[in-house]
Amino acid sequence: MISGRKSNRKSQSSSTIVKIAVTGIAIGMAVMILSVGIVHGFQNEVRQKVIGFGSHLQISLYNPQNALGAKPMDAEQPFFEKILAEPAVKSIQAYAYKSGIITANGNIQGVMNKGVSDDFDWNFFESNMVEGKAFSISESGPNDSIVISKSIQNKLDLNLGEKITVSFFQDEKERKRRFIIGGIYESGMEQFDGSILLCDIRHIQKLNGWEESQIAGYEVLLHSFENLDQLDKIVQEHISYEFNTLAITDHFMEIFGWLELQDINVVIILTLMILVSGINMISALLVMILERTNMIGLLKAMGAQNRSIGRIFLINALYLIIIGVIIGNGIGLGLGWLQSHFELIKLDQANYYVDHVPVLFEASTILYINLGSIIACLIMLLIPSLIVSRIDPVKTIRFN
Repeated sequence: MISGRKSNRKSQSSSTIVKIAVTGIAIGMAVMILSVGIVHGFQNEVRQKVIGFGSHLQISLYNPQNALGAKPMDAEQPFFEKILAEPAVKSIQAYAYKSGIITANGNIQGVMNKGVSDDFDWNFFESNMVEGKAFSISESGPNDSIVISKSIQNKLDLNLGEKITVSFFQDEKERKRRFIIGGIYESGMEQFDGSILLCDIRHIQKLNGWEESQIAGYEVLLHSFENLDQLDKIVQEHISYEFNTLAITDHFMEIFGWLELQDINVVIILTLMILVSGINMISALLVMILERTNMIGLLKAMGAQNRSIGRIFLINALYLIIIGVIIGNGIGLGLGWLQSHFELIKLDQANYYVDHVPVLFEASTILYINLGSIIACLIMLLIPSLIVSRIDPVKTIRFN
């Protein structure tokens, strides 16, 4: 009876430790999945906002002394159709910039007027529009409607539909233009919201003394950000030496460099969680081995090899790891789905560029995390499984 009670206590102790180990793996897996999903979601959100203002790639005449592209190029270019035919390219749009000053209600605000044509992709600004709508480009003449940011609206106390005057300086002379506020957007990126204003490109052309066929350059939009480096090389083959390309990652190096640093945080979290999960399973496996020393000694006495006995424990541990991984996936993916659909956790957009915690799951990344975690835990479990070879069958059977 005493022996039975001791055996029962050992079984309960082993069961508790195994449950703790499985729970640790589940929590670690959920944390890893959520961490990667949140970082990828945050990177994607910020990346898409920056691209929305400047596209993936810009093509202009080589003019290193003027970043605003005051040196015009002809809109009719032989490379246009060739680049547009590339499978990775979504669209190509003309652009031109002109700096100006808005004076309204006793306040002054410097702005950067971005001139757009009828080929402009409004998807980004329409998704971030808080009032009004985007303006259309007609052949009858320049559209006086403009799109400003919520930040500019607040600073100058403006209203939708209000007429404003923008002052431009050309050849040391002040030139004024009257515009009507037709739309107000808010992206959360203050460095862009604080200055970017969208208008009909024909206003910029007239202010610069350009012909209607002249533009500052072309913006190339891609279907996927991952194709940027490859497309940059392809575009270089289509354009001549007089043109220059500028990738969005080079244009805003500080932002994209900061986003890449977030990957280091993910690696640290993944490493720590795998170590914790592995240590939990090592503890559980040690307890299972030590509680079954008599059985191991008996199997050895019957001729079983150390390798075959160790394999039994590893298979049992693998079973427990898979259970923990499945539970962890369910928790991590479930919480991520709830956040992505209902935006339960909010953020201060002024500090984080987004108003909620973004989550983006990629099937390949989740698969790598699962496989990597299982393999890493199994490798770590090889160490405690070597204890099987040190168990002496004579001693274990003698004191049974």
